This record gives sequence, structure tokens and C-alpha cells, in this order.
Amino acid sequence: MNITQTAISLNVADVEASGSFAKTHFGYVEEMSAEGFVSLKHPNGGSNLIFLTTGLATFKPAEIAGSAGQGLLLVFVVDDLDEQFKRIEASGAQVITPPETEPWGERFCQFADPNGIVWQLVQWGQ
Repeated sequence: MNITQTAISLNVADVEASGSFAKTHFGYVEEMSAEGFVSLKHPNGGSNLIFLTTGLATFKPAEIAGSAGQGLLLVFVVDDLDEQFKRIEASGAQVITPPETEPWGERFCQFADPNGIVWQLVQWGQ
């Protein structure tokens, strides 16, 4: 198997809100969009993010077409967590967890986008 790209697809009530959050706070750019969806990529690589409108008739399998969010974290490892936290907080994002460090060395912070998706930054070994 030769995997050439990876994407994470999430159903949300407001595609524009989550897409705008990703672009404003995390540097994603729009790759394509149409009615009910947006596909984003990051200039530094990594997984693409796709947001689909909850209840989209073309979503398959239909029995799992509910909203993403509960129990889901979008996690990004960064080198400068405290600097990024200050930047994102200053631009108005909703802070869920300010920077804290776990006993095993994981330093993290969390933000919520307008659809309730939790975006987590992680820095290891501080």
C-alpha cells in the first residue's frame, strides 16, 4: 500500500465556521469547496481537514452521519506552544484549557471552534 495523502473528515453544523477557524488560527488554506463542504490543507503538510455539513445527503454510510465532536480532539504537535497559545487566545478563540503540563511531560492547551470541535496543541519534553 502506498498512501499518498491523509485527510480527516468531520461533520459539523456550520462548515464555514470551522473552516474559518482553521484558516484564521491554524494557518490552513482552502483547497476546494462546494455546497456543504470545504477541504483544507496546511502549507507545512500533514493531514488535510474536510468539514461536511451534518446531514449531507451524499454522506455514506448514512447511519453514522451525525455531528463530529463528542470525544474528538484535533491534536497538533508544535515547537512553540506558549507562543501559539498567546497568539490564538489574543485573536479571540475560545480557550478550553490554558497551557498545562502532564506528569509524563506532555504540555498542552485546548481551544473550541464555533461547532464545539476541540483543537489541541501539544509540545513534548519541556
